[in-house]
Amino acid sequence: MPQANRTIVALSSGSLPSGVAVIRLSGPRSLDAVRALCGKLPAPRHMALLPLRDPGSGLLLDKGIVAVFPAPRSFTGEDCAELQVHGSPAGVKAILDALSSIPGIGLAGAGDFTRRAFENGKLDLTAIEGLGDLLAAETEHQRRQALARLEGGLAGQILVWRDGLLAARVEIEAHLDFSDEDDVPFTLPDHFAPGLLALKAQLAEALAGFTRGRIVREGFRIVLAGPPNAGKSSLLNALAGSDLAIVTAEAGTTRDTRDVLIDLGGRLVVLTDTAGLRDTDSLAEAEGIKRARQAMENADLVLWLTAPDTAPPGGTPVLSETPLWTIGTKSDLDITTATADLSLSVRTGEGMPDLLKRLERHIDSHLGTGEASLVSHLRDRDAIAAAVLAIESAITHIEQPELCAEDLRAASDSLAGLVGLIDSEMVLDRLFAGFCIGK
Repeated sequence: MPQANRTIVALSSGSLPSGVAVIRLSGPRSLDAVRALCGKLPAPRHMALLPLRDPGSGLLLDKGIVAVFPAPRSFTGEDCAELQVHGSPAGVKAILDALSSIPGIGLAGAGDFTRRAFENGKLDLTAIEGLGDLLAAETEHQRRQALARLEGGLAGQILVWRDGLLAARVEIEAHLDFSDEDDVPFTLPDHFAPGLLALKAQLAEALAGFTRGRIVREGFRIVLAGPPNAGKSSLLNALAGSDLAIVTAEAGTTRDTRDVLIDLGGRLVVLTDTAGLRDTDSLAEAEGIKRARQAMENADLVLWLTAPDTAPPGGTPVLSETPLWTIGTKSDLDITTATADLSLSVRTGEGMPDLLKRLERHIDSHLGTGEASLVSHLRDRDAIAAAVLAIESAITHIEQPELCAEDLRAASDSLAGLVGLIDSEMVLDRLFAGFCIGK
């Protein structure tokens, strides 16, 4: 049966056993399936408590709350149904087996429901990404940003920008159509170039918010670096509130980078423990040191740890762009150390509250206090950056109208691809591969 005519079914709630399990159907046979199991249909978009029986044997499978959503007023735009039943593994399996035994109904794959919502015009690509971000959100900042994207914040702005580009294309192409007339000179209105400049500025401003959006979505990356035995793993454990990293007096215990996610007052932070930097003959440790240096270059902030009982390997490193704070550890040893931005002791807790407050202020300075940034995916950045370059090219080609019109088309297409109006199949395949079955 063609995929578009196939009715799909899946467990859409969490892992079993659970108090309640939600089974979802979408497709042309959804309402027939409910009728076959329950003997009747509840009123559209109204819940009803009904018995569920095997269509073949009539055996009672469970009793649950049933709702139907006739097309097009449903999540996918197709006929849909949801069954809220007891979260028994055996019970859910029996219901899924009974439903999938009905001709024309099969089990859904990862992201099938959301893909149908896109294909039926219920969601655009940016909203789908927002839905994925919302499902994965771990902090309040992530939840707000994902929900704004899901609700069409970015898509709405993209369509406004694209309408501006289409209006400019119409204007220049209309003038091109009349340029063959000898008595009609090719002239564009005075507002044409300033309009493009204003549009470019809007796109550039949105693009500037990418780092802020990326930090909210992926987390603020803090790398703990320094010589061996400077207290990196101990600080990681203290910040994470758990003994996640091995801590010993032996130098070189950490041989690789290790990421730990923490929620710092609603801010997602990715802490990276790294190998101690020193000269070594060990190939494994040398590879760990190489990865540590790479992590430092890619971080949003590096905490360079020094301890009074360790010697820095050649002094504090100089990074190209990443800010670096020098943290003096093991302050409880009461030994005078070189000047540091902050001193602390993981053992006694001295300096830890101050470090946390400084980190919160520093992260907030990157997140800002305004609305959540909607430009948070690499796909957003690349598409908007391409549109900016195309508009810049169009401005330089105003005296060459054919080239200018082509530049405007390229800018418009970059934005159209972002919401899925064109050339979206490969993007869809990547997107839905990360969705869970039942979504």
